[in-house]
Amino acid sequence: MDKGKAVMGAGRRWAVDFSDQSTVPSSRDILDPPGFSRASPEQDDSATSRQKKDAEANWKLQKAWEVAQSPFKNLMMMGFMMWMAGNTVHLFSIGITFSALWQPLSALQSVGKIFEPFKDNKVELLMPKLVFLALNLGGLALGIWKLNTLGLLPTHASDWVSSLPPPQEVEHSGGGFSFH
Repeated sequence: MDKGKAVMGAGRRWAVDFSDQSTVPSSRDILDPPGFSRASPEQDDSATSRQKKDAEANWKLQKAWEVAQSPFKNLMMMGFMMWMAGNTVHLFSIGITFSALWQPLSALQSVGKIFEPFKDNKVELLMPKLVFLALNLGGLALGIWKLNTLGLLPTHASDWVSSLPPPQEVEHSGGGFSFH
């Protein structure tokens, strides 16, 4: 007897019948759980890719907001350092003040580069950019305020005395005898 021919020719002795003839309710009679849909794999792939794109857009927007709010931490730290430096003019306070001016200026110049990784058709970056600009302008204002408290800004009339014309004479005094 050839191996395999006897089994094939004699019938299927080990065949299993998968038809359900029981009285137990089948899985077709039970409703699908909420959120489950019996869609075709093609639809699943497109829905999955759409969900991935939406998740990536949400992630980019979240990271853009984190970058937009990051100058706030810098603003608080710089304010504390300026307070610790005091109101006298010395090397440390001048260095802290010019650092407080330089950081917002350089950040304002590179707004496009900072938000470049978050560009997407689905991500609106206008509000994060505006918040970023506002916080950096606040840092710039803090640095200018510190310059003023140090007396390094020419805001008083005495700072401009050399450019003022001499005052006009309003009185003349005279009298007496002239001795020549």
